[in-house]
Amino acid sequence: MVREFSAGGVVIRRKAGIWCVAVIEPHFKEDSAPQTNKKRMRKVTLCLPKGTVDPGETPLEAALREVREETGITARHLAKLVDSKYSYVRNWGDGARVFKIVSFYLMRYEAGRIDDVSDAMRVEVRQALWLPLEEAPKKLAYGGERQVVRRAQKYLEALSEV
Repeated sequence: MVREFSAGGVVIRRKAGIWCVAVIEPHFKEDSAPQTNKKRMRKVTLCLPKGTVDPGETPLEAALREVREETGITARHLAKLVDSKYSYVRNWGDGARVFKIVSFYLMRYEAGRIDDVSDAMRVEVRQALWLPLEEAPKKLAYGGERQVVRRAQKYLEALSEV
């Protein structure tokens, strides 16, 4: 079984008095395929910014880099939230079975404009946007990421009680 290691961020920011989280809408291969049925609407997929840990990089360094590359913003590390572990079968290339670990970190927005990403990154990211944190558990596409956001919400609730 192949092993993969990735890292990502739950970047929070207060906007108009509410907590928001930075999310991305990724591009998928089928986005560039010709549409046979013009009336068929593509479902919007939202997820957290994340990506592969490069050689010589720590998971935290990778998470901060991925947030910057995929959203256009910089963030400050607050806490490690969780290591999400799961298996999947690649639906491209070799079709290998993969065991994956994604380290997620809670981060606070520092600077930059959301969706200010490079042209090269547009191959991966259709758009980046702020989403109200309370909506994220309903709108994120992947169950593991919804759980990560719930953990971030509990962390913030615990801080506000102090």
